[in-house]
Formats: sequence, structure tokens, C-alpha cells
Amino acid sequence: MASSAPTSAPPRERILAIASQLFYTHGIRAVGIDTIIDQSGVAKASFYKHFPSKNDLVAEVLTQLGVAWRQWLADAVDRLSDDPNIRHLAVFDALGERLNSSGFRGCIFINSIVELADRDHAGHAVANDHKQQVTAYLERLLVEAQVRPAADLADQLMMLVDGAIVTALRTGSAAAAASAKEIADLLIRQRLAKRRQRG
Repeated sequence: MASSAPTSAPPRERILAIASQLFYTHGIRAVGIDTIIDQSGVAKASFYKHFPSKNDLVAEVLTQLGVAWRQWLADAVDRLSDDPNIRHLAVFDALGERLNSSGFRGCIFINSIVELADRDHAGHAVANDHKQQVTAYLERLLVEAQVRPAADLADQLMMLVDGAIVTALRTGSAAAAASAKEIADLLIRQRLAKRRQRG
């Protein structure tokens, strides 16, 4: 997650850094605009110049965090595996590292979807879009591995990713990522075996 921005940073950057930190730690609804203004050290007029409403801020925070999270995932998968046949499973190795990191408090996108259950809320839409983009990335990895139907399997892998995150938060253990990897591997092996049988 983002850390506090230096006081020399532009006001918009400071607001986003503080809001990211507070939303992840305390939840979106629990954090008021006055708290963000106070901790970011910006004037109220400056805040509203950049973000006319809290919903605008929430959407921008989630957009930026989504870009950063997806880049982290792609970089981690590249680091962990250069074999296109198994890179889709490296996603779970990367996830295991994430779940084991200090300060892990679950997934801000899942948390936001739960908090902002109204599908018309801008933050809900951004969080949902992030999940769809991660699913599309999983699909690309499956296509590279020549595993089909990639779209259906990508949806299933995304469920395993989300399930591992929630389980890790519930149990306090990163082992859920390894369990999810085993299930993913089994699903894919079964799918490949069926294709060979139809052969």
C-alpha cells in the first residue's frame, strides 16, 4: 500500500497517499474528509480543488492502487517464472509473497466492493474493473500456456485468488496461496486431460 507522502510532495499526491493508507487500514466509510485533510496537511480549498467529493477521491485512489497492483503482479510473475507453460501458476507464488508481507490487511478492492455494495458507486465500479483486468491477465497467461477454454478457467483462477486472500485474512496464514495453487493446477490438469481424450 502507499505510504505517507513527503510534505514536499504536491497536494494532490499527498492527499492520495494519505487516503490510500487510511482507506486500507480503516475502511472507506470510517475515514472522513476532514481526517484526510488534516493528515495530508493541505487546505480544505486545495482538497476540493482536486477532489470535488469523497466519491471522486475513492475512485482515484482505487484506480491508482489498481494500476500499481496489476504492475506488481505482472512483475512478480515475470520474476518467478519464465516458462509460459506454468506462468499462470506463478500467480499464486506471487500471491503467497503478498499475503506474507507485513501490514497485510486483505484486498482493498474486495473490501471496497463489500463496503460500497451499490453497483452505481464509482468506487465499486473501479474495484470491479480492477478484478476484471486481473482476470483478463490470467486469461492471457492461460492462452500462452495453450490451456483452453482460457476465459472460463481465468474466471475460476480469479475465484481462487480472491478466496486465498480472504482465507489468509481470516486465518492469518499465507498458506492459502499454496492451497489455491494446488487447486488451480488440478483444474488445469483435468481440463488438459479431457482435451487429450477428445483428441
